[in-house]
Amino acid sequence: MSKYSRNAIETKLIHGGIYGDEYTGAVNVPIYQTSTYEQEIPGVNKGFEYSRTGNPTRKALEALIADLENGTAGFAFGSGMAAITAVLSLFHAGDKLVLSDNVYGGTFRVLNRVFDHFGITFVQVDTTDTDQVRAAIDDSVKAVYIETPTNPLLGITDLKAIADIAHEKKILTIVDNTFYTPYLQRPIEYGADIVIHSATKYLGGHSDLVAGLVVVNSSALAEQIAFIQNSTGGVLGPFDSFLLIRGIRTLGVRLDRHVANAEKIAAWLRNSQDVKKIYYPGLKEHPGYEINRKQAKNGGAMISFELTPDHDINTFFRSLKIIALAESLGGVESLVCHPATMTHAAIPKEIREKVGITDGLIRLSVGIEDADELIADLEAAIHASVKAEA
Repeated sequence: MSKYSRNAIETKLIHGGIYGDEYTGAVNVPIYQTSTYEQEIPGVNKGFEYSRTGNPTRKALEALIADLENGTAGFAFGSGMAAITAVLSLFHAGDKLVLSDNVYGGTFRVLNRVFDHFGITFVQVDTTDTDQVRAAIDDSVKAVYIETPTNPLLGITDLKAIADIAHEKKILTIVDNTFYTPYLQRPIEYGADIVIHSATKYLGGHSDLVAGLVVVNSSALAEQIAFIQNSTGGVLGPFDSFLLIRGIRTLGVRLDRHVANAEKIAAWLRNSQDVKKIYYPGLKEHPGYEINRKQAKNGGAMISFELTPDHDINTFFRSLKIIALAESLGGVESLVCHPATMTHAAIPKEIREKVGITDGLIRLSVGIEDADELIADLEAAIHASVKAEA
C-alpha cells in the first residue's frame, strides 16, 4: 500500500503505487530498460537481480494496480491471456471451476483446449443466478470464475452473493474486471479473492499496448502468483509498463467521457425501431440494473445489440465511417465487433446460441469521440444495411 491508498480513486490513479523517482525527483517512474542488475556480492543486491523476476518500472505498475483495486499485491503480464493463464495455473489435476456462461472466448479456449490437458475442467452456468452457482459446486470445484459485466452480453453477477457462497464452500472467487476497471468497480471490496484485467483495454486506453494484470487479496495468493509469474516468465516489459502507468493516469477522465457517450447512444438505440435487442447495464430495464448500481459506479461503456432481421450485418459493418470493425475494446476510438466470428469464435456455435451470442449480435465499444457524430454514423450504417425487398 502507498501513502495514497486511502485517497479517492481519482487521486490514486495519478499518485498511487510508487509515485515518481526518488533518485532524481522525476514525477514519472523511469523506464528501467535493463535485463539484469549488478550485485555487490552473490545474493546481495539493491532489490533486483533479473528483470523476469522483478523490474522497477513493472514494480511501480504492480503497486499501482494493487492500490487501485484495494488488494494485497499486483502482478503484470505480457497479455490478458497470460494473466488468466497464470491464475489458472493455481489449480491441479482433478480440480474444476464454475465459469460464467457467456465468458470471453479466449478464456473458454484456454480452459477447453489447454488446461484440459492437465486434468482441469470447468462447468458453465448463468452466474447471475446464485442458485445455479450453488448447485454447480461439488467437492471438485475450487473456484468460481466470473465476468461482470459478461463479455459480450453484459450480464451482471452479484459479486458479494457469489463471494459469500464461495467463502462458505472454502473456494476462490475470481473476477475478470476488464470491462469496468477499478474506476467503476472494485470486486475485492465485495469479497473477491483474485481480480484479473486485460489491461490492453481501458487501463491502457489507447490501443497501443498488450498487457494483463492480476490483483490478489492475501499474502498467500501473492506468494503463489509471484512464483508462477517468475517460473513461467510471461511478464510485462518495462516500456509497456511505463505506457500502462501513463494510460492509467487518465483513466478517470477517459471513462467519464466513454460512459457519457455510451449512455446517450444506448438511449438512442433503445428507441430505434431498427434495433431488435439491446444489452446495456445502464438502462433501467436491464435485468441486472439494480445489482449493478449497488456494486459499480455506472453501466460502463460497452453496448451489445441486434438489428431487426431485415438488416444485413455485413453491409452495416461496411457502411460505418467513424466506428471501426476490429478486435479489442476500451480504446479512445469507437470499435464494433462481431462476437460470433471474432472474439467468441472459439466457443462452439451451439453453446454461443444457447446463451444468446447469435450471428446477429454486434458488440460496440463506445469511444470518446463526439456522441452525436457516433449516433449519426450508426444511424447511416443501419439505414444502409436494410435489405432490399425481393
